[in-house]
Amino acid sequence: MEREQLRDRLVEAAGLPRDVLQKAPVLTVTGDFEVYIGNYRGIEEYSDVLVRIRTRTGQIRVTGSRLQVDYYTNDEMKVTGKIGEIRFENGREEP
Repeated sequence: MEREQLRDRLVEAAGLPRDVLQKAPVLTVTGDFEVYIGNYRGIEEYSDVLVRIRTRTGQIRVTGSRLQVDYYTNDEMKVTGKIGEIRFENGREEP
């Protein structure tokens, strides 16, 4: 817990966005049909109803129908389809 508090103080003092210093996931959602996800670690599960993405802070679960990963790079990915829910599940990974 102390490590997280120190990290938060450093982020605040530096005045930089949290995603830059902590590599926090960044999501950009357009309606209920596409989501861009940045700062992810990998794809854990992929089907037309669930895309489960590993991040530094846990997992992101995108559920819906006709889901597909349009593209992915080392930095970001785009998921499209009929998005029903986006859920964050904590479970910090050690650096």
